[in-house]
Amino acid sequence: MNYRPYGKLGYEVSTLGMGCMRMPRVYENGKAEVDREKAFEMIRYAADHGVNYFDTAYGYHNQTSESVLGEALDGGLREKVHVVTKQPVAVMKTQADIRRNLENTLEKLRTSYIDVYLMHNLNGSCWDEVQQRKIYEEFEKFRDEGMIRAIGFSYHGEPALFEEILNAYPWDMCQIQQNLLDTDKQATERGIELAGQKGCALVIMEPLRGGGLAKAPAPVQALYDEYPVKRSAVEWGFRHLIDYPQISTILSGMSTLEQIKKNIAIFSQPDAVPDCMSADDKALLRKVKAVYESMTSIPCTGCEYCMPCPNGVGIPQIFELYNNAMRFENLEPFKRGYWFATSRGADASQCLECGNCEEQCPQHIDIIHQLKVAHEALKGWIE
Repeated sequence: MNYRPYGKLGYEVSTLGMGCMRMPRVYENGKAEVDREKAFEMIRYAADHGVNYFDTAYGYHNQTSESVLGEALDGGLREKVHVVTKQPVAVMKTQADIRRNLENTLEKLRTSYIDVYLMHNLNGSCWDEVQQRKIYEEFEKFRDEGMIRAIGFSYHGEPALFEEILNAYPWDMCQIQQNLLDTDKQATERGIELAGQKGCALVIMEPLRGGGLAKAPAPVQALYDEYPVKRSAVEWGFRHLIDYPQISTILSGMSTLEQIKKNIAIFSQPDAVPDCMSADDKALLRKVKAVYESMTSIPCTGCEYCMPCPNGVGIPQIFELYNNAMRFENLEPFKRGYWFATSRGADASQCLECGNCEEQCPQHIDIIHQLKVAHEALKGWIE
């Protein structure tokens, strides 16, 4: 396993980190639970074979991911690895809640401290609250008491706000979505460079776009097959990120032991190090990105002229989920995204068929019909 400096904190972490949001599950009585036996085997195998970075969160797997990770690492492995978890601002109703939630998390993880504690999914709707309530000062108290050792945040969003947040506080680390398709989205390549300049440990999530990049559709696979250097779609996706020297670790939400074994092999290669991508490699991935972007089923540009929907339907977001599912030829990761939309009442079943959106759409999309198509394809996820 290759290792890298963790920002300015003075220690090294495995370039591959294990994300604990997509652990194997079992279904019973219409509910999904973590398959603890398989999850324990995976976590322990990873820790025994060089992975020393494990990422979880308050809400993963219906608030059970932390306890699964804690039990798996109990008995000696905890002291050999770095454990990272997150608390969403939405559950920090009062200052007392912030401490109570951390204490519960420590109990679930069976540990006296957390290596890095994150404010989960900072965005425009909660960043103002974080500043007004000075929530980071509460985290500083936890650090002074030895309950946590570093303070960070995770982020899915636009680059301007990412830079604002990064510049507003001396964060120890930040966690962002990046992959070969998101170089000009989310925090972007500039965000990677900015974190590096600040000495902020940078952790990558969704390196394979929720698993979408793990299996290349035929037009993309043809590009890979024609290239003289033979690598799997998974390896190309990871190497794109391994190339950046500013990145400390790359999280993979692995669901099987076989995935763990294959990923450890990729990240243990002698040349899986910063600046590993040649000019020709990078040119190939630019072509790959262009092919992916051309593969859309619904010609939605995300302009949002159709919004706001009077009944709260997230039209552009639904079309993006559907297009990604068709593009990657894999419904499952995007069904989960649609489940979140359903949970907040923004799914296509809420459409009143008023037609306001179609009148405003510059692409003249048959929105009402296409929402029904997307709904039928994406419904049915069990959390």
